[in-house]
Amino acid sequence: MFKCSEKLMNKRNILFAAQLLVLMASSACQQNNSANKAAATDTTAVAEVKPVIITEPVKYDTDDPAIWVNKAEPAKSLVIGTDKDADGALYVFDLQGKIVQDKVVRGLKRPNNVDLAYGLMLNGKPTDIAVASERITHKLRIFSVPDMKPVDNGGIEIFKGETGNEYRDLMGIALYTAADGKIYAIAGRKNGPTTGGYLWQYLLSDDGTGHVKATLVRKFGTYSGKKEIESIAVDNELKYVYYSDEQVGVRQYAADPDQGDKQLGMFGTTGFKVDHEGISIYKLTDSTGYILVSDQGANRFQIFGREGTKQKPYEHKLLKIVNVAARQSDGSDVANVPLNDTFKHGLFVTMSDDKTFHYYRWEDIAGKELKSK
Repeated sequence: MFKCSEKLMNKRNILFAAQLLVLMASSACQQNNSANKAAATDTTAVAEVKPVIITEPVKYDTDDPAIWVNKAEPAKSLVIGTDKDADGALYVFDLQGKIVQDKVVRGLKRPNNVDLAYGLMLNGKPTDIAVASERITHKLRIFSVPDMKPVDNGGIEIFKGETGNEYRDLMGIALYTAADGKIYAIAGRKNGPTTGGYLWQYLLSDDGTGHVKATLVRKFGTYSGKKEIESIAVDNELKYVYYSDEQVGVRQYAADPDQGDKQLGMFGTTGFKVDHEGISIYKLTDSTGYILVSDQGANRFQIFGREGTKQKPYEHKLLKIVNVAARQSDGSDVANVPLNDTFKHGLFVTMSDDKTFHYYRWEDIAGKELKSK
């Protein structure tokens, strides 16, 4: 009896082991299938878009670019980018990525971000300007474009009277051109209050001597307190300002100072690996297009619809995610007009942490999913 039971138990054990192997194999197949499906939808499985041009390197640390479109001769348009250091600079590049040495502005004290506006009236003449945030001196530095001559009397101090830790250390800058032609600078800093007033908005105008003065017109903007607010972008036509509250989302406010300081919306609150960074707006028409936001830790850009719906005007749906060759991108900019034979549908520029800026054709970013102007 003992021997028969032992044999029976052995048979049962063998049968149980066989069933267990079948179950394990089935589970492994299901896991592999799930992983394959995830890989098919995860952007990490999609080949990264390559730039057509990588600029010559700067000396220290690229951070943020701005594209100046030469409206008379688009092929002579320029890219202006910050080199972020205590001995920093504003570098100027042509569309081939070459440094235009005689236009580089050196000796700036940690210039962080830069933005452009067209047609500020100085000495009675419309003047295109580039405005950079100089963190160490707490100043806006303003230069005429394309000659890159200073028009700021050595810089304009802002965030005056602030005493909190890093409350005056400039970071983000965006320029808003209102429908009446007035030009405003909207500035952010390394740290600020969480209840509102993180951003300060200044009206830029002629001081009577052909130089720029800045008049404070409002303080606005909620801050989560998690990390910082650096990237700011303005939609002139739709009159909105967007800014990246890093590790939280992109907040939206009215750009006109008389339209109130209430937050209108927030998007991009999920799906970002680490920080929300550079914001760029590609315009198809005066009211349609795309908002590109750097998902810095993932080396990719998440692209949202520029326009909302009648029911939800401040809702921006995620349309596409694009992996890029640029690494740890902070700042970016995009132009929506043809510039030359390389950039027939526009130019997308983003910084990379190897001291360069990357130039992409808009159609390479758009792919089949998005439109070109």
